[in-house]
Amino acid sequence: MACDINAGRKEPCKDVVGGITAVYFVNFGEYGTATVDGTSDMVDDFTDTAFIAYKYEVKGNSNLTQNINSSRENGTTFFEQVLSLTLHKLSAADNKQLKLMSYGRPHIFVEDYNGNVFVVGREFGADVSGGTIVTGSAMGDLSGYTLTLTGMEKMPANFIDFTGGSKGADTWTVGTATITITAGTNS
Repeated sequence: MACDINAGRKEPCKDVVGGITAVYFVNFGEYGTATVDGTSDMVDDFTDTAFIAYKYEVKGNSNLTQNINSSRENGTTFFEQVLSLTLHKLSAADNKQLKLMSYGRPHIFVEDYNGNVFVVGREFGADVSGGTIVTGSAMGDLSGYTLTLTGMEKMPANFIDFTGGSKGADTWTVGTATITITAGTNS
């Protein structure tokens, strides 16, 4: 049967840390289709061989949570991917980009502190489902943005397989695809 498990799991070593270090936004559809390896469920290529990912550095209050939604009554399962971001400092340029992001449904690469990169909204994109633009009240309060993006997919956020590729600062290679990383500036 296709839904039977085929591997066990031992208690892993305590050699990982929590948190995400950066997110990379790709406009919906710009990578074509993400090719998923049938054995590992990892993304190992994209049908468009060149595209741009816009890098947002994050630290602290940002995270990715994936909720499993399964209904015995309906015979359905899907994975809700919730990316919560805190972006420090308000700027007119960021207001514009966040407005455009809210209008669209980007694909998002999420990089954690362990070097893993996940694809949120791989097939259907991720929608901005909430957020705030805040000035704060006291001098130590956040002056910036909180943003929640939600993807609903048939699979959990896939890992990206860099085997045979590379993950450099300005360019990534995944299969035959070259991804140009466009970093932001400090405003």
